Amino acid sequence: MEIHHYKFDRITLDPEKCFGKACIRGLRMPVASILSYLSSGMSVEDILREWPELEREDIHQALGYAAWAMEERVVPLEELGAK
Repeated sequence: MEIHHYKFDRITLDPEKCFGKACIRGLRMPVASILSYLSSGMSVEDILREWPELEREDIHQALGYAAWAMEERVVPLEELGAK
């Protein structure tokens, strides 16, 4: 059963594809792969040329999804022994 992310309409999750990892539009293209290609130095144009089934907005949403997933929350902790 494919589920679309509530915030990113091109991001899908399906336990039957790619072990349930976040993918692009139901394709077997995990968001993590796109991020790896970008971090290795491939440009958006390189990726689109290599995988013509992808669209520019897919890559933008992969980046947005990664940023959303990595948001940090800072929770202050009391120092040990401080009152």
